[in-house]
Amino acid sequence: MADADLILVGGGLANGLLALRLRQQRPDLRLLVLEQGDTLGGNHTWSYHEHDLTPAQHRWLEPMVGQRWPDYEVIFPDLQRRLGSGYASIFSERFHRYLMSELSDGVRLRTTVASVEPQRVRLASGDILQAGAVIDGRGVRRSAQLALGFQKFLGQELRLQQPHCLQAPIIMDASVAQQDGYRFVYVLPLSVDSLLIEDTYYADGDAVAPETLRANIQRYAEGRGWAIREVLREEQGVLPIVLSGDIAAFWDEARGVPQSGLSAALFHPTTGYSLPDAVRLADHLVALDRWDAGSLFAAIRDYSTLQWRRRGFFRLLNRMLFMAGPADRRWAVMQRFYRLREPLIQRFYAAELTAWDRLRIVSGKPPVPVGEALRALAASNLHKDRR
Repeated sequence: MADADLILVGGGLANGLLALRLRQQRPDLRLLVLEQGDTLGGNHTWSYHEHDLTPAQHRWLEPMVGQRWPDYEVIFPDLQRRLGSGYASIFSERFHRYLMSELSDGVRLRTTVASVEPQRVRLASGDILQAGAVIDGRGVRRSAQLALGFQKFLGQELRLQQPHCLQAPIIMDASVAQQDGYRFVYVLPLSVDSLLIEDTYYADGDAVAPETLRANIQRYAEGRGWAIREVLREEQGVLPIVLSGDIAAFWDEARGVPQSGLSAALFHPTTGYSLPDAVRLADHLVALDRWDAGSLFAAIRDYSTLQWRRRGFFRLLNRMLFMAGPADRRWAVMQRFYRLREPLIQRFYAAELTAWDRLRIVSGKPPVPVGEALRALAASNLHKDRR
């Protein structure tokens, strides 16, 4: 007797949204979510743009949304721009509360998994759970089949001593001193006197120096005239930015175990945003009529592979960002991008660029040395060179 029709290992964003969508649309399936932490979603903030999702997707996501804004701002050394596209964020505390209210009978917290197979999970306790299929959604799956750069960050939710007067999120403030690659500060206004400030880097290495990033946040707040009363919360992370890879070999390494989220290579290749892909995967899988491990693995692998092939241009842009020109001038690539028309920028974040969009992005004089730009464009086999 199987313990569930479907076991989802890891209670993060992708598996959490998938479990919710299945509970809503396929209540006949017996679900079990295994999470080693005390809460679903951990300690994270997930954001997305208005045009990343369909109206129907916005509706089913709405109960988890913690904050919405009608526009956002970007700041560079020679450019400051307000864009009129909506922006929203989900915070893990609300994510956990809502999912537990919908899925509580199908969630096991504080459960450590020792190993995963297509239809079986071995727990650290020695217990074995059986299911028709298992989905592994425990985050980034390191692989020699991918050449990566990294987006690393540390964020602090701060309460200030006075109102900050910030009306819209600043999703990139690259006017700050450049360190360890392309650096920018990300700011979300949460209430009249509270903010989330993240110090973020597009860097070649994945090492994080928390004390340095905390000091940077302190200096940034002081520079804006914001006096900090208290630190309410802190989060940090390292996201993969793919430069090149072999997607078929990457999936072969999964050995038949269905994957989700970052471990399925489902995230925006350039920004690292993962929520839109998690929503799309959930909707894609809800429509399946077979839930055995083999069929589920093939469906997710084929879906992931299709997205990979459609997004090759983004990996080319990533190589431009990481390989062309000195690290402390990488901001010029993004500054040039943000001078483009807003509908193109919307399609960029939604990962739905047209052929004309791609031509427009690379046309004209590049903001980096031409020779290095051409070398980055041609370096499509970095994953092989780095082995």
